[in-house]
Amino acid sequence: QVQLVESGGGLVQAGGALRLSCAASGRTFSNYHMGWFRQAPGKEREFVAVITWSGGTIYYADSVKGRFTISRDNAKNTVSLQMNSMKPEDTAVYYCAAKQNGFTLFRSGTYDYWGQGTQVTVSS
Repeated sequence: QVQLVESGGGLVQAGGALRLSCAASGRTFSNYHMGWFRQAPGKEREFVAVITWSGGTIYYADSVKGRFTISRDNAKNTVSLQMNSMKPEDTAVYYCAAKQNGFTLFRSGTYDYWGQGTQVTVSS
């Protein structure tokens, strides 16, 4: 089992920044690829960013590319999402998730473990 706990959500004005963190415990964190997903009211959960176990490969959704940065610290068992130049359409509950399989990194249904989510609200 891997336990994931997100933090850092909140209310920010458009153009502002937030940094989300996800703390992992349980099994060896460095064995897992880590993803961030988000879900807005009335919408399906969508992929935001993923970082592979070593940090060597990173992917972003087109909607956040150039504005968000994912990173991880395997010594501290944490993964972070720095969100800059935020837009009202970034408003959602953000989740971190973990998986070992390196395939289908963009698909939420393939992740094994999830955090409880943290609310991010961007006001216009």
